[in-house]
Amino acid sequence: MAAVKSVEFDRELHELILASGQSRRGVNANNFFVHSDDLKGMRPTDLKAALKQAMEGDDVEVRVTHDDNVDEDYSIAEPISFTFSAGQLSISVSVGYHPDGRDIDEAAIAAHRAVLTPYLKRRRASVSNVELVDCVPQGVIWNIEIACSPRGRDMADLFQIGEGAMALLQAFQSGELTRETTLDLIRSGNAQVLVGQEEGPWLDVKSAHYDLQSPSGKINIARAVARFANAEHGGIVVVGMRGKKIPGGEIISSICPVPVDRRTLRNYKTALEQHLYPPPDYLDIEMVPAEGGGLIVLHIPPQPEEHKPFLVHGAIVEGKVEGTFISIVRRRGETSISITAPAVHATLAAGRALLRRGELPKDSG
Repeated sequence: MAAVKSVEFDRELHELILASGQSRRGVNANNFFVHSDDLKGMRPTDLKAALKQAMEGDDVEVRVTHDDNVDEDYSIAEPISFTFSAGQLSISVSVGYHPDGRDIDEAAIAAHRAVLTPYLKRRRASVSNVELVDCVPQGVIWNIEIACSPRGRDMADLFQIGEGAMALLQAFQSGELTRETTLDLIRSGNAQVLVGQEEGPWLDVKSAHYDLQSPSGKINIARAVARFANAEHGGIVVVGMRGKKIPGGEIISSICPVPVDRRTLRNYKTALEQHLYPPPDYLDIEMVPAEGGGLIVLHIPPQPEEHKPFLVHGAIVEGKVEGTFISIVRRRGETSISITAPAVHATLAAGRALLRRGELPKDSG
């Protein structure tokens, strides 16, 4: 007995017929409109067969809407659609930029591929084409075609891959991910699109909570924040992401949400209050919900130079906690380095010189 098709093409009506019995038509012969809910349980092989029968030109497009009532003339189409061409079904993602947001050259095409490749590779997908489709005074529109293995997936799964790619592209404005756009991705619930991306000079991830019940754990979280507070561009510490070392650096290998309760954020704040001085300006400590727990995100904006160096009260020397020691660290690339004695001495000497001249900082009291 043949399996029931999840979607078929009706030649007489020129419509797609869903397993539910509903029909979907399009604006023209090579353009169909479906609801996002229609994609659940729709097999890619069935859709390919249906579109092959429907094709009257070089390709067929299936546009997706979230509107309650699907109307081929009035429904608002999502920027993610599906294209059937040359026997292949691909995901199409359209992304627009302001005129100064993206140069129109080969480097721009390479940049789109570079930012999407790690995300897509882990999802058995790849960028098959990048092209400029429109250029108007209001901005430029690029279309990215994504080839994807259909095995074990329905069309809703493929649409979700497109949504992740869109989130990553919308955050990607300057040729590379920035501290601000990475923070936006995490806060918007799109942390998974960062899997495969490299840790940078402003990003540090940890797979499990710092042990904030022990002196060493409190010192370690203070050191993690101090590294970025003493760095030029600030940074982000994320608890609930796993890193993996690769030749030349480290990448984010997976999302592993950590358990959280009403005391979690307070414990982090208390540890920093006890072991980091001075308190960094506008330090944010927040919990982003995730399946199975949450991500703890510590955002350290760039700090005023006159507040540096940030000091950690306590140090771990040869595996032992030295509570009376003071340590000073900052981020360099993907590693941390201790600030040298000459650098500390130069800072103190400069301060003493100001004191001799009576030039005190305004907020020094």
